[in-house]
Amino acid sequence: MSTVSSTCGGLEVIHETVERGAFKSALFDFDGTISLIRQGWQQIMVPYFTEVLLDTPHAEEKVLIAQCAQEFIDLLTGKQTIYQCIRLAEEVQKRGGLPKDPLDYKEEYHRRLMERIHHRIVGLQEGKLLPEELVVPGSIEFLEDLRNRGLILYLASGTDEQYVLEEAELLGVSKYFNGGIHGARDEYQEFSKAKVIQQIIVSHDLAGHELVGFGDGYVEIENVKSVQGFAVGVASDEEKRTGVDEWKRNRLIRAGADIIIPNFQKRPEILQYLFLEGVK
Repeated sequence: MSTVSSTCGGLEVIHETVERGAFKSALFDFDGTISLIRQGWQQIMVPYFTEVLLDTPHAEEKVLIAQCAQEFIDLLTGKQTIYQCIRLAEEVQKRGGLPKDPLDYKEEYHRRLMERIHHRIVGLQEGKLLPEELVVPGSIEFLEDLRNRGLILYLASGTDEQYVLEEAELLGVSKYFNGGIHGARDEYQEFSKAKVIQQIIVSHDLAGHELVGFGDGYVEIENVKSVQGFAVGVASDEEKRTGVDEWKRNRLIRAGADIIIPNFQKRPEILQYLFLEGVK
């Protein structure tokens, strides 16, 4: 596989020679790829985990603890939230503390997160906020474009399934995912993005090049590439809703993304590239 970096209609092409154009199914991550409801979640998780680790018998100084928390949270982003909480419990034990059940850490993290994002959910429920204000720009129209082309669309998220179902409905995107919406469960061994991909491949007898995946985290990119699919890295700046998040971009490239896009605003160019339109 040849690896380059060039621009093509606003896209950053990383791997120029990967097969494309024959896609039948598409897999999407949710938070940061489509939804911005949970934008700022790291600003909740990192301080909370830092607080927990500081309360251990052999805790280092706060700056080092915060750095440790940031590193393993980043490493596990894209997997189910429980994996970050499992790692937190391990770090507590390393420092001589008595860890709680990871599900307890997850519950407290989610309680704090909901305090931050509750107004967004209520705003959508009451019609005070429009879905377009809380999605990655162009994503709703892009989902419609893919469905109109006959692709089967799947959503797979590391966020708990009950919340993904609710939030996807509030954003008006549920109807596009005719392949299903999948999220994390308390029985976390039962779900992974890799398992969803295997289900897609087997149930539709797909070749790898017939699957395209979209995500802003390394997990879905690595999983799509592991079956020889085409991986689109969505390096969305969730706060500004425009331009590329360089931290995401670099991480997505390391994970194996074939192209990088900031969002879906350049829909015609993205579609032309993916489906080889205008290429003779």
